[in-house]
Parts: sequence; C-alpha cells; structure tokens
Amino acid sequence: MTALSNSRGFINSLILSSSTNFSSNNRESIPFSHHELRNSNKLSFLLPPIRRPISVTAAAMASDQSSVKTVDSVPNSSMKLLFVEMGVGYDQHGQDITSAAMRACRDAITSNSVPAFRRGSIPGVSFDQMKLQIKLGVPRPLQHLLDIEKVKSVFPYGAISNVEVVDGGLICSSGVHVEEMGDKNDDCYIVNAAVYVGY
Repeated sequence: MTALSNSRGFINSLILSSSTNFSSNNRESIPFSHHELRNSNKLSFLLPPIRRPISVTAAAMASDQSSVKTVDSVPNSSMKLLFVEMGVGYDQHGQDITSAAMRACRDAITSNSVPAFRRGSIPGVSFDQMKLQIKLGVPRPLQHLLDIEKVKSVFPYGAISNVEVVDGGLICSSGVHVEEMGDKNDDCYIVNAAVYVGY
C-alpha cells in the first residue's frame, strides 16, 4: 500500500509540476487527465476505478414498481413479538419456487418448540391467540409463481396475520440437468424465510 501511495503521489506531483497555470478554472492546462492516464498500460493500474452512474429511465422504474405488491411490512405492530425463527429452503430439481419456500419455512420451525402458549406461561394469553407473520426472500423473476396458500399450510398452528414477499433468495446452477426429476434446466431455487411469532 505504501508503494502504491508513493506512486500516486509521484504521478500527481509530476502532473502538477508540468502545469504552469493550474487553477480550478484552468484544468485544461494539465497535460494528462485521469482518463488519459488510465488509457496508458503503464499507469492504469495505479489509478482507482472510475465509477459511472447507472441510468434508469422513469418508465423502467414505473414498470419495475408496478410488479411489486404493496403489503404491510413484516414484522409490524399488529402483534406483540416474542421471537423470530429463520430458515432456508432449496429446490434443486424441478424448478418449483413454492417447494423451496415451503422448505424454508419448515427449516425455520422444525428445530423449535413453543410450549409457552399451551402451558399458559404468558399471563392472560391463551394458545388460540398465537400469531405468525412471515417474510420470504424470493428471487423477483419467480415471485409471481409463488403459491402463498401452500406455503401457509406448512404451519401446524398459529394464526397467520401477514405474509410479505421481498426480493431475495437466489437462482443458481445445481450443476446438472436431470430430466427424469422434472428439470427444465439446471437452475436451483433458494428461498429465505423469517417467521415472527407473537400474540
């Protein structure tokens, strides 16, 4: 890092010393711009990368937002939150995003036990007052294929007050295309789940 800093300092001093009338209004007097230096194979490695802004049209933004459903954010104040369960689910063959989401929810709840509601450990709160809110991270191109009712069927008890689907998860290659397992390609779908439990 020291050698790199020294090299940058040397270049800057070289540029400034070669300019006789350098000022904020006379930058054209510098013999080399950063862009010109970058085009030099000998010097480009010394300069930081140029970050160019990404241009997004208003029409593209409107189109993108129109595909997102507006729902209450999870978790929200409609219940008193006790704890959060988190899981991840995969569908390696068959390209079924609902299967991946159901596995994510099962992963979140299967290593937990919730005796407090049945035992009356929370004063004034009965078992039938247990509430769930679910947040799913699903790849955006697949969100319209998600069967929310099937995902809800994973939970054996608790009133599900809200399900929020947000951009998340992953589409990646499983490394193999197995037609006999229903594969249309080698895509693997991954979904993340957060289950909020309260009353």
